[in-house]
Amino acid sequence: MTIDDPAALGSPFEDRSWQLDGVHLRVARDGAEVAVDGVVEATVPQVCGRCLESFPVSVRALIDLRFMPRPALGDTLELSSDDFETDFYADDQLNLAALVRTEATLALPMKPLCQPSCRGLCPGCGANRNVDACACPADRPDPRFAGLRGLLARRAP
Repeated sequence: MTIDDPAALGSPFEDRSWQLDGVHLRVARDGAEVAVDGVVEATVPQVCGRCLESFPVSVRALIDLRFMPRPALGDTLELSSDDFETDFYADDQLNLAALVRTEATLALPMKPLCQPSCRGLCPGCGANRNVDACACPADRPDPRFAGLRGLLARRAP
């Protein structure tokens, strides 16, 4: 089975501001196991880690997973390192919307930046240095080192 229409998954994201832009999933049964591979594309609003401005992030998640029936409670199952791409399904149902939501979330950047050259916020006045030029001195001493400066001043002859 192939899924190429984002509308076929309904609304996979709980947050309505997240948008599923494209999906191409191939679902194939292999005995009791199910293989899912393909790609998911989404646009997700993020907040810049430096200047705190909102901006959209386009994510592209490559999917290559195997699903197997969930073992009964009490059964022990030992997974190997090759099984990190394995998940479980229950009651002969596979929740592809949850898969899309999880993979899109995992594809988000750890520290989102509105642009690689983002200058962030001024630590003195809080101005967004991408937009405003603040009047704070460029080489203002860090107040956390005031104690060390006092030690150096006492040592100086």
